[in-house]
Amino acid sequence: MTLHPDRLFPADERTRAIAREIHQRTTELPLVSPHGHVDPRLISENRPFPDPARLFVVPDHYLTRMLYSQGYTPDQLGVPSATGEPSEVDGRTIWRRFAENYHLFRGTPSKLWLDYTFAEVFGIYKNLRAETADEFYDHLSARLTEPAYRPRALFDRFNIEVLATTETPVDSLEPHAELEALPVADGRKWGGRGGKVVTTFRPDNLVEPDWPGWAERVKQLGEITGRDTTTFDGFLDALRARRQDFIAAGATCSDHGNRTAAAVDDPAKAAEIFHKALKGEAEESEMRMFPAHMLVEFARMSVEDGLVMQLHPGSDRNHNKWLYEGWGRDVGGDIPSAGEYTLGLKPLLDAFGNDPRFRVVLYTLDETVFSRELAPLAGGYASVFIGAPWWFLDSPEGMRRFREAVHETAGFYNTAGFVDDTRAFCSIPARHDLARRVDAAFLARLVAEHRMTEDEAAEVAVDLAYNLPRKIYRMEQ
Repeated sequence: MTLHPDRLFPADERTRAIAREIHQRTTELPLVSPHGHVDPRLISENRPFPDPARLFVVPDHYLTRMLYSQGYTPDQLGVPSATGEPSEVDGRTIWRRFAENYHLFRGTPSKLWLDYTFAEVFGIYKNLRAETADEFYDHLSARLTEPAYRPRALFDRFNIEVLATTETPVDSLEPHAELEALPVADGRKWGGRGGKVVTTFRPDNLVEPDWPGWAERVKQLGEITGRDTTTFDGFLDALRARRQDFIAAGATCSDHGNRTAAAVDDPAKAAEIFHKALKGEAEESEMRMFPAHMLVEFARMSVEDGLVMQLHPGSDRNHNKWLYEGWGRDVGGDIPSAGEYTLGLKPLLDAFGNDPRFRVVLYTLDETVFSRELAPLAGGYASVFIGAPWWFLDSPEGMRRFREAVHETAGFYNTAGFVDDTRAFCSIPARHDLARRVDAAFLARLVAEHRMTEDEAAEVAVDLAYNLPRKIYRMEQ
């Protein structure tokens, strides 16, 4: 198995040669990862990775979803139960099941990422299948015992400039404090403002009253911040205080996974819903609208403290009820839903869309809105940028369609660059490599059609890969 140097480039020889030259300008650029879900303890503790199955398969719902679709249960794949009980299936058995079914991933981005990781990170230039499962497992297991394969060593080897993790307001920031206390490495500190690893403020579990345990988390937020969260004003004050803790831990962004992009600017109604929810008296429709009210409140906070707002709506969370009840959230049971932005966001943009202190990056799982809504919004408000194709759209075809849909209206410079959005630490360079290749191929076509010079295309490629995410997510050092 080899990684073809021209993978993902156009089939036409002339255009392929242009893409090759454009891509070459980005290969040595550092990786900027402004949105992701790597556990910060991975870097702060710097322990060896677990066995190959629990490194690659168990936590990656891109992989487990495909195997669920073929009849495998989470138990068979080592996924812990919803109560946190670990699976009793050993790693080698999980790995063999995965290898036997690796053909299911042909043509998918998951296989592109994995083949790159096996070859470029771990030095395995063979095809994974049932016959090579044990050989892969033994090779990977041996590598994972070596100091060069500890998380911090790989972090530097991957040439990651900055990695953003994601925490909730009631999560401990101790791992980030531990990172900030580490000795400076290569002239840069690991944590805190301007560090290699920073946090992101993700308040979803405090703004969705129908999320089990919401009232307890509201109380916990009050205990952490010393604020009275039995009142709506106290709740908002506690969130402001907690955002300052996150900023001290390096945060430059907040992230909001609301069900929709709806925003409502009505503080009195928001306070009414909050108090009813604390008493357990809020109606379902009210609880579903509370995040829309809070989206405007968080925009108000962003104007005050400078955090870049990221909005990730459009996921019908826990759609697979059986999966959720048995194994919990974030194990592959979510499904995209249709989105609407133009009308939904208008109250927020009326209030803050033209404020130079405000910045929002919009993502979607509904690609039909790329050209109809997101591109015009980004082209019409200085505060609005379009986020990279995300999750189900994070694929070569999805990225190509994204560029085709938005660049004519919004240009390249109202898009926010690539984000890998991953829990799979070892796949980060593979994901960035894929995105840079797809962008090089797209730009090469514009050059071949004499719509852009090669020098212009190379400059755009560098900006998309490196300069824009640093600037837009306020990660410039």
